[in-house]
Amino acid sequence: MGWFEALVLGLVQGLTEFLPISSSAHLRIVAALAGWDDPGAAFTAVTQIGTELAVILYFGKKIGRILQAWFFSLSKPEWRRDPDARLGWLIIVGSLPIVVLGLLLQDEIDSAFRDLRITATVLIVFGLILLLADRIGKQERTLDDLTVPHGLGFGFAQALALIPGVSRSGGTTSAGLLLGYTRAEAAEYSFLLALPAVFGSGVYKLKDIGSGGVPAQWGPTILATLVAFGVGYLVIAWLMAYIKKRSFVPFVVYRLVLGVLLFVLIFTGALDPNAGPVSS
Repeated sequence: MGWFEALVLGLVQGLTEFLPISSSAHLRIVAALAGWDDPGAAFTAVTQIGTELAVILYFGKKIGRILQAWFFSLSKPEWRRDPDARLGWLIIVGSLPIVVLGLLLQDEIDSAFRDLRITATVLIVFGLILLLADRIGKQERTLDDLTVPHGLGFGFAQALALIPGVSRSGGTTSAGLLLGYTRAEAAEYSFLLALPAVFGSGVYKLKDIGSGGVPAQWGPTILATLVAFGVGYLVIAWLMAYIKKRSFVPFVVYRLVLGVLLFVLIFTGALDPNAGPVSS
């Protein structure tokens, strides 16, 4: 992977991670259209560390309160009723599905799930699910109403994002809307829920950078991660302001158009659904 390729993919990661349009799908699609190797699940996982650092920066005060209350709740029973401590436990509960499924399906994540026909299909299907959730969700609940079953519901939706095209933020936000949460509250829990999973996945996948006998290209990978961090922070700030007043419909339209365009390119032979061997 060259420096220019890393710069472009870092920009793509930062721009798309928090929007409900799937960053992993866009990394896969951009690489395929440019004629580059598939950056692979390992590169995606590591660069997502950059975007999650942006989450920590943006929600820093809230995350600090959650961590403090959660640690106190381990030894002080009176803290277990604290809303921040409770949210900390529910983030752990919501992280369980992606941990289990990520380990069970790691071979498919690195291979079969990266077929662009699957990507196109889930872009369309989960775009329609997001549209339905945005239209019928009551949008009355806040994170104070979060329960263990709801946390698991968010968690299973997050686990679906192991398939490029689903979108971690899109899947979890859709689940939140269907459960009656407001757009802003669903998005906030989605971002917080991603932290353990993304950091865990990124650290776990570090060993795969440079696998297959190719020297690890740490310079370009670090550049992409830093770019993703800076751009991702700006996108979070914009999105949190946007969804307080507007719907997800523009993102749904974008997903549908992109999915259809992918199918056209694939079935006309202009794009190989398995284009580009996985980059090491």
